[in-house]
Amino acid sequence: MAPIPGSGLAKGLAVTLRTMTKKSVTAQYPDVQPELPPRSRGVIGLFEENCTVCMLCARECPDWCIYIDSHKETIPPAAPGGRERSRNVLDRFAIDFALCMYCGICIEVCPFDALFWSPEFEYAETDIRDLTHERDKLREWMWTVPAPPALDPGAEEPKELAAARKAADKLAAQQTPPVTEPHADEQARAAEQPTRAHGESKQQVDQPGPDSDQHGPDSDRPGPGQGGTA
Repeated sequence: MAPIPGSGLAKGLAVTLRTMTKKSVTAQYPDVQPELPPRSRGVIGLFEENCTVCMLCARECPDWCIYIDSHKETIPPAAPGGRERSRNVLDRFAIDFALCMYCGICIEVCPFDALFWSPEFEYAETDIRDLTHERDKLREWMWTVPAPPALDPGAEEPKELAAARKAADKLAAQQTPPVTEPHADEQARAAEQPTRAHGESKQQVDQPGPDSDQHGPDSDRPGPGQGGTA
């Protein structure tokens, strides 16, 4: 069936009329902050304690917008007779967001989880040269990074958490004093006492029999069958 002439125009006008009758919703920014998606890419936060100055992020950045400076320090040996070690100390970590294209490669290649996406987006400047932010500013953005999503209930526990929990349990076991069983002394003393039959009192058990020597070996009293005179 051939389309009716003007049907496309009528459908377009119907959409226009339907939109005109709806109430418009205006985002009251900046008084009301927008609801951003959970994986929004705003800026990059730096967790400086995890950075080892491996330079992977700077080498893999396609825009070369990451600037890193460092120096080496010598660490004395941990034990006498050991060997000194050297480590890299971070002096500068800056990102030029005027060049950054928010590809996220630097975050993906970081082997020590030192870079994270932050949903912060209010960092506009009047001068383009001010868009190069140093590590102090990147560290401030680190505290705006949202928590990672929860793991699937059936997923395996991360190895890092398992190792940390095992180390904590081992340390707690070393610090806890040994627990002695209650009334251990009473049980030992009870085992040394003579066993009495059911229904006998303690006095009956302790009382000597008629054939026992009540006066001991050094007594002058004659025993049974002995005369009273010499």
